[in-house]
Amino acid sequence: MVRRVGKLLGVIGTVGDLVEDIAVRILGPVNVASDTPSHIDRRRGGSAANTAVAVARTGHPARFIGQIGVDPIGDALIAVLEREGVDVVVRRQGRTGTIVVLVDERGERTMLTDRAACADLDRPEQRWLDGLHSLHVPLYSLIGGELATTAATLIEWAHDRGITVSIDASSAAVIEANGIDHVRDLIHALRPTVLLCNELEAEVLGGRDAVAPLAGAVTVVKQGAEPAWVLPHDGEPISVAVPDGGPVRDTTGAGDAFAAGFLVALSQGTAFDDAAMAGHRAARVAIDRVSGAA
Repeated sequence: MVRRVGKLLGVIGTVGDLVEDIAVRILGPVNVASDTPSHIDRRRGGSAANTAVAVARTGHPARFIGQIGVDPIGDALIAVLEREGVDVVVRRQGRTGTIVVLVDERGERTMLTDRAACADLDRPEQRWLDGLHSLHVPLYSLIGGELATTAATLIEWAHDRGITVSIDASSAAVIEANGIDHVRDLIHALRPTVLLCNELEAEVLGGRDAVAPLAGAVTVVKQGAEPAWVLPHDGEPISVAVPDGGPVRDTTGAGDAFAAGFLVALSQGTAFDDAAMAGHRAARVAIDRVSGAA
């Protein structure tokens, strides 16, 4: 059942996962078959949901589109999004997914995923796109399950309506598991306006020169603390430095926040390099938030 579709203008929409994150920050060497001190935190997760929340936190209207389980965890996660000001469009069926995020001493994370109901979203509706300026789709939403077909359909409808489409490459492991050539062909066929990836995802897809032609307007390659590369479809590559920040203990959600900052700036007519700087700032806010809580 669809809960509600807002009447907002210029909305940045996301389609994909809303799950429970169980973040495990390991406090020392892992003691196999014994105890390892850790700090464990439960929180809202899912790449698409993270991006929607990050958009809303800038004050820009955001919408999340997805499916979540019929259970108390699903109820709580929807309530969290609504408290953040996100316009929530969800179907309820099955069980809510969970991701266990293992965070090492450098702040890097490894994710153990059980997407559950997220991958089962089917029967898309045109009205889900009403009022959108941008539709953001993580690669996770385009691989496996009914959601993959739904997301591809929404992208085609978005193109028909002149809505900006962005795709995030999401995971080098997912790219490799599903076939590098297949993923490249998929992205190219979906014709995103914007392609976002980190340096490892770009490397797996063939490097900067290979990923740049996959997007219609611009590809952004993020490199953690190193400058991001902005690759306009018809222009010279631009290096955009990361602003100085505090210590990093957890990078969970930083890439999703970068996407949010970039897309909000782009929706306001900002140039690509300035939009990338806005992405860096949004990512820094996300890093400070989770690092401070870790």
